[in-house]
Amino acid sequence: MSILTGIILASLLGGVLSIVVAALFAFSARAEWVPLLVSYAIGALLGAAFLEILPHAFELTKNIEHTTATILFGILLFFILEKLVLWRHCHDADHCEAHAPDAHGHDHGRSGMMIMVGDTFHNFVDGVIIAAAFIADFQVGVATALAIIAHEIPQEVGDFLILLHSGYTRRQAFTLNLVSSFATLVGGVLSYFALQSMQEWTPFFLGLAAASMIYVAVADLIPGLHKRAEIHATLQQALLIGMGIGSIWLVKAALGDA
Repeated sequence: MSILTGIILASLLGGVLSIVVAALFAFSARAEWVPLLVSYAIGALLGAAFLEILPHAFELTKNIEHTTATILFGILLFFILEKLVLWRHCHDADHCEAHAPDAHGHDHGRSGMMIMVGDTFHNFVDGVIIAAAFIADFQVGVATALAIIAHEIPQEVGDFLILLHSGYTRRQAFTLNLVSSFATLVGGVLSYFALQSMQEWTPFFLGLAAASMIYVAVADLIPGLHKRAEIHATLQQALLIGMGIGSIWLVKAALGDA
């Protein structure tokens, strides 16, 4: 099997497999569980950003200050993008509630849109990493692809929960995640033909992906948790956030930094 064939198969199978497994887990939850499991999604997003993506970005970058500046730029970028989404809902209305969740807890799709943008960046970078590993050694490429699939599943569960929380149907959530996963194939194939230039841009894409996840978790999702201030609700939310972070940490610890 050629290196390019290995990259294509790993990118396609990795993306599809992680999404199918995550969908089976996320869609098995009852509708009334979704608002509670958003706490888990917050933990998974923050865990993926701080335990997985940012360490890779700092390891690959030649200038940490440039990488942290990229993260700041990404947070501002997603703030502006969210404002544009709100403007689209509000510019013809005298009074707008698009910024607030509706009676069912949905937020008009803005969290889902933000997380899909960041997830696409992340998937693209996964493709770059897979290609680099396969070019270095075929077995390393296979191991890296398996590690990425395992790392992706907890995060994809969080993505599904966020999309459901944002008002998307299960079919829409699955389709959006599936389309986003093809960015892995694009990143893998492009980096196979232009690996050196792609590697230079990898910390930039990682920084933007992390910025999106941090922004959605902190700006969009955490404020909704404060609407339930009871002690038992707070403890439940904190436990689920910890479980989300812990799931990323456990997978990372089990598989190492491959």
